[in-house]
Amino acid sequence: MPRVIRETLISVRDLVLTWGPFLLIGLGLLAAAYLLLDPAPPRRVVLATGPEQSAYAAFGKRYQAELQRYGIQVELRPTLGSRDNLRLLRDDKQHVDLAFVQGGSSEATRLVDEDKSGVPLASLGSLFYEPVWIFYRGKMANIADLRGKRVNTGARGSGSPGLFAKLLGANHLEREELKRSNLEETPAVIALLGNELDALVLVSAPESPMVQMLLQTPGIRLYEFTQAEAYARRYPFISPVTLPRGVADLARDVPPRDVELIATTTSLVAREHTHPALIQIFVQAASRIHSGAGWIAPAGRFPTPQHSEFAIAREAERFYRTGPPLLQRYLPFSLANLIDRMWVALFSIVAVLIPVSRWVPPLYQFRVRSRIFRWYRSLRQIEDRMERKAEPADALLGDLDKLDARAARVRVPLAYTDQLYALRGHIDLVRERLRKAGSAA
Repeated sequence: MPRVIRETLISVRDLVLTWGPFLLIGLGLLAAAYLLLDPAPPRRVVLATGPEQSAYAAFGKRYQAELQRYGIQVELRPTLGSRDNLRLLRDDKQHVDLAFVQGGSSEATRLVDEDKSGVPLASLGSLFYEPVWIFYRGKMANIADLRGKRVNTGARGSGSPGLFAKLLGANHLEREELKRSNLEETPAVIALLGNELDALVLVSAPESPMVQMLLQTPGIRLYEFTQAEAYARRYPFISPVTLPRGVADLARDVPPRDVELIATTTSLVAREHTHPALIQIFVQAASRIHSGAGWIAPAGRFPTPQHSEFAIAREAERFYRTGPPLLQRYLPFSLANLIDRMWVALFSIVAVLIPVSRWVPPLYQFRVRSRIFRWYRSLRQIEDRMERKAEPADALLGDLDKLDARAARVRVPLAYTDQLYALRGHIDLVRERLRKAGSAA
């Protein structure tokens, strides 16, 4: 191997051995920060939706497809509805991470459930309007006309019974004055079509297949909330909305005129300690899924941090304030998320390592020079023996020759060869003194 290449490899080896401990410390700190901060989101989450054929179920499938892009598997958990979703979120044994929760649902369960569970919840924002649909047969001028009628108010565990109970109370109507039933959505629609019910209450997004079908079914009428603004003033989770003329079927002009309705909003709710990266992914997915124009809301209305009965999660609030993180606009999500979660730790580690790194050049210099300077001890011992005249000059010259041969085999980086030649020069200096001393003797 040529001498230049050999000396270059020696320099690289010395650099690696000197910087190695420093780099290992840095990697150790990075590994500890990664384990502590846990920047990567879980690869599997559980989303509680609602009954089959409901809008919640349909939206759940869209979230499932959106998060598949990030390699995250979303398990959809069918439920009875909003109140059931709240119960699952607050139950640690159910392992539900996120759920759709209807506005007004938390009021009916707050005193019962929240006091029994220490699981805090946070909202990712309101996603869409859920109008109160009252489909009926015959005539109905106001809600009081339901007295004595066969009315399905929604399945137990959904948010519909509780919300409709508030509407009955506002109209001075007791629930016992109705012939109530609590069928699930699909059986209730079948019962209404079979003339087994006089009215059916649904609290659902217009995207629900059952709502769209009932709007176009002959003989089934939709109740209009002419006092929608008054309901909104009485209940903060209710908003007055309008179902535009012809939105269900333009060709058949369904509905034949604008219909005033009242609506609550549905939020995506998570446990407060859900992974921040997961919150960020779901909020971005919500923006893509719910930001378009719908039957009720214009484009850009949702998702929004408004109308939520729970505190907005910090990561969701960040999204509503500034949009997606800057790095995620240019880098793959996994890399951008890693940098976004770790940058504070990275700067902290750099701040610690910079002062430590100042020790590395002196250590490197000491390591290289020590190969040369250790031979000065042997040279000094030979010189001491010469001054004591304890041995013949020829023996000392032989030791000097051996020392010179060993020094010639020392390999150091080119930047330090001057010190190696200085050692060999000092050996020659002692050799010359020995020769002069031998000549004088």
